[in-house]
Amino acid sequence: MEAGLPDKPRLSRTAPAPKVGIVHLGPGAFFRAFNAVYTDEAMALSGGDWGITAVSLRSATARDQLEPQGGTYTSVTLAPDGERDKVIGAITQVLVAPDDPEAVISAIADPAVRIVSLTITEKGYCHSPATGRLRLDHPDVVHDLAHPEAPRSAPGFLVAALARRRDSGAGPLTVLSCDNLPSNGALARGVVLDFARALDPDLADWIAEEISFPATMVDRITPATTADDVARLADRAGYDDPGCVAHEQFRQWVIEDNFVAGRPAWDSVGVQFVASVEAHETMKLRCLNGTHSALAYLGYLGGYETISETVSDPAFAAFCEHLWAQEILPTVERPEGEDLKAYCQTLLARYRDPSIRHRTWQIAMDGSQKLPQRILGTIADTRAAGGMPEGLCLVVAAWMRYVGGVDETGAPIDVRDPLAARLKAASDAADGAEATVAALLAFDEIFAPELAADAPFRDAVSAAFARLEKDGARATVTAFKP
Repeated sequence: MEAGLPDKPRLSRTAPAPKVGIVHLGPGAFFRAFNAVYTDEAMALSGGDWGITAVSLRSATARDQLEPQGGTYTSVTLAPDGERDKVIGAITQVLVAPDDPEAVISAIADPAVRIVSLTITEKGYCHSPATGRLRLDHPDVVHDLAHPEAPRSAPGFLVAALARRRDSGAGPLTVLSCDNLPSNGALARGVVLDFARALDPDLADWIAEEISFPATMVDRITPATTADDVARLADRAGYDDPGCVAHEQFRQWVIEDNFVAGRPAWDSVGVQFVASVEAHETMKLRCLNGTHSALAYLGYLGGYETISETVSDPAFAAFCEHLWAQEILPTVERPEGEDLKAYCQTLLARYRDPSIRHRTWQIAMDGSQKLPQRILGTIADTRAAGGMPEGLCLVVAAWMRYVGGVDETGAPIDVRDPLAARLKAASDAADGAEATVAALLAFDEIFAPELAADAPFRDAVSAAFARLEKDGARATVTAFKP
């Protein structure tokens, strides 16, 4: 995306920045379209010192976009009847962790900070997706255990800052994971405690006793911002904002109400606080994220650029509805207050919205980290009940075709995945569908050993892979009959 538009004045802050009460790790588009918007609205309605220090663990992009604007940016709601703009002022500053690790540790250790929230994507937890445990052999974790004063990873920063809070008497805070992971609160707690135990068992005991890790479910489709988005906003609003984010109208945030040091009045702006998020997060991960990934891999292979284009093909829409009705919903417990069939129909309407240009390639990123919770859990539950989810087996086969790195026209695929090189090497070394499937099922950080050893599952994926090789994604989906 272009840096900005020199012929327009830059967006700037016009009101005093709020006092900081939250540090957020991962200030990407979703956080700006979701957490920061809710927090901005809650402070406007109910007050409170909940300004956000945003921390990028890798890239300086967010800082370079937002710092000249005093942390402000525009939230653009996309809808068939047009785009609606709102300037968000909840972010007070953006830190880039590699530039100044100490500043990040100090920010989290500040007694005024009561929440550290996370949108760092699955790979940011440095865990094994198949087990949920911290990978002590992860390069960043190895570095951070050797150099705890200058961490690189999210677990490393959290443990360093929590150690300082304990030692300084700054008090406890809440660590709030907002990533699309099952039991994300328990996962965050687990990797933090695993890291702390490897560094200082007494610190691990203090964290286990004093720090809360609520689970959450987050939902708002947020396509990557493009130069066209920035230009259209400039034409409408008269200012340049390279930090703007575009998102759908729909949003849903469900949070386990377990905060040890207070929270914003998010409930006043629509957040649902519940005793347990588990049923909501399973519903969302399997119904939305599972079918999103299905449409991403099959749609990309079929030549579709966006989700809305993919489901405009009746065969792909019918396949999606089959997945919900026959393979996903039988494994999902109904959350309190939800109508599962109506929820899925709402999802299909969201997918069909042409104003939401959510690229299949974007959703396909980091599949090795996403597959276990979005797809493989549903398959495992179905197999345990004696069924065979043929549609989801086709999705796994499509992912395997995708990570092979060559599309159906012979063109290379830009596979963005932490295991991309290893997955491609394994795929390239295999000869034929069965060998390729066996080679990729051997990645135990993705596939649980019991599922990988399930012969009927392996055979179903191999047959689907062979059909994709022979007929292509569009023809395979069109002919799909479970």
